[in-house]
Amino acid sequence: MVAKIIFYLHISNFFPTFVPMKQAMIFAAGLGTRLKPLTDTMPKALVRVGGKPLLEHVVLRLKDAGYERIVVNVHHFADQIIDFLKEQNNFGLDIRISDEREALLETGGGIKKALPLFDPTEPILIHNVDILSNLDLQSLPTDAPLLVVSQRQTKRYLLFNDEMRLQGWTNIETGEVKGPIADRQRSKVDGQRLLLAFSGIHMFHPSLAPLLADWPDRFPIMDFYLKACGDHLIRGYVAHDLRLLDVGKLDSLEEAEKFLNK
Repeated sequence: MVAKIIFYLHISNFFPTFVPMKQAMIFAAGLGTRLKPLTDTMPKALVRVGGKPLLEHVVLRLKDAGYERIVVNVHHFADQIIDFLKEQNNFGLDIRISDEREALLETGGGIKKALPLFDPTEPILIHNVDILSNLDLQSLPTDAPLLVVSQRQTKRYLLFNDEMRLQGWTNIETGEVKGPIADRQRSKVDGQRLLLAFSGIHMFHPSLAPLLADWPDRFPIMDFYLKACGDHLIRGYVAHDLRLLDVGKLDSLEEAEKFLNK
């Protein structure tokens, strides 16, 4: 018996357990116009909250959750972001830059351009640089495209069926509806559909990558999801007790300090 155990341990050294690489993308290319005049001299990603740039907060959260490769897209004051990451030795991670200095590509175009920088067989967690949250990034399923949502009041909601499959989008103020549900029922949204607020955090799955070839260089990723969900499974993930703050305006900076302290 002892000999068998020793043999097993010896063999296991040659056949280590495969652990998929966790990879993420941080959207940091925006102009940050709502944070003017701060963003007249720096990118939104380097605006400080709690003594650290927003970018650092997100990178460290991803690192703590086991993410090894991170792609950061850049446009506005791109060199400042690149220099900051170099000064921090990329926080000990494999951090790559997707350069959008020639033109902003929006969220969908940003993902499309950055795909060659990723392992094409693994999902990609997408995270806005100006989002702070208590979301457990380790708990997110990775077996299908995933949109992190929650029950909170807003004007714009994503629509899901009782199996949490994406069905569409609606603006409850204007009555506008997009997605497959709009094609079947343009007059109103089915009352049995679940209306949930999008967090800005989602899991892009490699099964959707081939579909991007038919899209232009510049487009919003939500438009892509709303078109794809008619034929492809795109799930919602309800984050219960989610605390989330969009640090997109000057008056949200003080609130962000309190948020971090909690």
